[in-house]
Amino acid sequence: MDLLFKDLIGSFKFLQDILLGIRKFLTPDRAYSWQTFIYLSIFSLVSSYLAVGFVKDIIAFFGWMFLIAGTAWYTTDDPLRVPGTFMPVGALITGFLISIFAFGHEESIITTKSIVLWPTLSAIITTIPEFFPGRNPQTKLQFPKLQVRQKLIILVAWCLLISCWLQFYFVVDKWLKEYPSLLADNFQKSAFVIRVEEKSKLPQNGSTILNKLQPLIEEQIVTKPWAEVEKWLLDANQHVGSLGNQVIEKNLAKFAERGLWRIEPRVTNVNSGYRLDILNIWTGPSESKVGFYLRKSCLIQPTSSNNQNNKAVVADIECDRLSKLVIGAPPPQQ
Repeated sequence: MDLLFKDLIGSFKFLQDILLGIRKFLTPDRAYSWQTFIYLSIFSLVSSYLAVGFVKDIIAFFGWMFLIAGTAWYTTDDPLRVPGTFMPVGALITGFLISIFAFGHEESIITTKSIVLWPTLSAIITTIPEFFPGRNPQTKLQFPKLQVRQKLIILVAWCLLISCWLQFYFVVDKWLKEYPSLLADNFQKSAFVIRVEEKSKLPQNGSTILNKLQPLIEEQIVTKPWAEVEKWLLDANQHVGSLGNQVIEKNLAKFAERGLWRIEPRVTNVNSGYRLDILNIWTGPSESKVGFYLRKSCLIQPTSSNNQNNKAVVADIECDRLSKLVIGAPPPQQ
């Protein structure tokens, strides 16, 4: 019983120590302290939420200033270093807050610019105190010693390199969103881009164009008199090209790559009919020097009409179910 009582007392003492530590952490020793700035930032945040117009923006601005100042003060009192460097963790936190404040907006607090410039801003924040060795506001500006200057230059250079790689990532990501057909290419020879997912066999947009175009061409041919179909095939470049442009503008409106696809037909005599090859030619960048295109072939043949009163010869069309990827230049037009 006594042992249980002692354990309860020890547990209460442990909780009391935790609460005292939290109280000491949150309660400033003096009015001019980092806690005061943090509390002012919280107060400004609440006030800006209740305010309207330009007053709201002014209060929010000072709220950010208080938050950045309080965070920088707290993290530099007893700085914890980033492993392998002399950069304080506080510089990373302060740089992140400054980057969000400078480049964030209401729609998205964390933007591409804020992420890209974060390492560079953190490096600059790390270097500034080295020009004031006394850590006193009245200390005059002094250049660091040669050995310290070398460390600062290396740190800033590394952070600039990280920012460049982050920017390169966002640029490539934007390219792939605007030109998704590039994902179907081969990146094995690339020194920068690594594929982490299974390679797509066909460019999705290119295949979509042919799948949407096929029924439109079938409507132009099926059950039409054979003489009209042969005349239509003579002007296939104009007809198929016009339909292809309509399909591209409708289905690829949100993609920048819509101007890099070109629809061309190829008509060949086969037996008693014709073979219509619908080519979707990619004119954008490609791993292959000769480029590539997608092809869907349609067999067009004459057939008798099912109308008993009229035994006229009409056209019948049968197209491939899937598109085929062809590496190389398209065949010349005849």
